[in-house]
Amino acid sequence: MTIERLRQIHQARPIRPFVIHLADGRHFRVNHPGFLAQSPSGRTAILYGSNDAFEVIDLLLVTTVEVPDGQLA
Repeated sequence: MTIERLRQIHQARPIRPFVIHLADGRHFRVNHPGFLAQSPSGRTAILYGSNDAFEVIDLLLVTTVEVPDGQLA
């Protein structure tokens, strides 16, 4: 999984929800592109939840990104 591949999935149109899986076993569902903000360097991202809670993640810890059709990127 590369940072550039995550960026492609995030910016894909039509908009499709996806799930980010991290090396520590956590996973985060991104229902809309507005819930994910990547830093300019691409190294970190902020994932927003529906209640304005957020997580800052190191994108180098992303192992896979699951897209709606069941494929892993």
